[in-house]
Amino acid sequence: METTAVLLSAGLDSAVLAASEARSRRVQPIYVSAGLAWETSELAALDRLLAAAPLAGALAPLARLSFTVADLYPATHWALRGEPPAFDTPDEDVYLTGRNVALLSKAAIYCAQHGICRIALGPLAGNPFPDATSQFFDAMARALSLGLAHAIVVDAPFASMDKSDVISLGVKLGVPLALTLSCMNPQDGLHCGRCSKCRERRDAFSQAGVADPTRYLVAPIR
Repeated sequence: METTAVLLSAGLDSAVLAASEARSRRVQPIYVSAGLAWETSELAALDRLLAAAPLAGALAPLARLSFTVADLYPATHWALRGEPPAFDTPDEDVYLTGRNVALLSKAAIYCAQHGICRIALGPLAGNPFPDATSQFFDAMARALSLGLAHAIVVDAPFASMDKSDVISLGVKLGVPLALTLSCMNPQDGLHCGRCSKCRERRDAFSQAGVADPTRYLVAPIR
């Protein structure tokens, strides 16, 4: 089977993406630590996800890489402090400069060393960030292929989908959505209920017509 590297956090989108890809390909999950405040909680959630069906036994062992942003972002940056913008802030307020540049660069080097030619990641429709466009992914794939002398394709299979669509697909695939983590300030394994990622998650479950199984520290604002 063809192998695809999936950039896998514990997030809802990437978890469903990994399960979807595993239906037709061998999946090499990759987690890239960047020194962000929520990573300890994210990795704990990821361990639980990988131990549960349908991901358990369906993926290759997790590859853990690192690419710190601690020397790029100021020490006061919200993603390093763990103090995300408010509940009702737009996506632009949580932009992490160069995130996909770093993730893809590190993942592509791993792929070149392991004979993998395709990287999949999970941006959705309406993503406003400059490093989540098809033009960027195509250009990045060309540059990485040239620089590594190894053909790399960068694919965003969910680029035309909304989060509610991803939730519906996750239900169909049997992904344990309650185990996913989409929060910028998790506390003791719980979603904070007060960041914009928690708002997006709550709204998406509602739009999908699926009961939200998420455990929030504080009930999201209505």
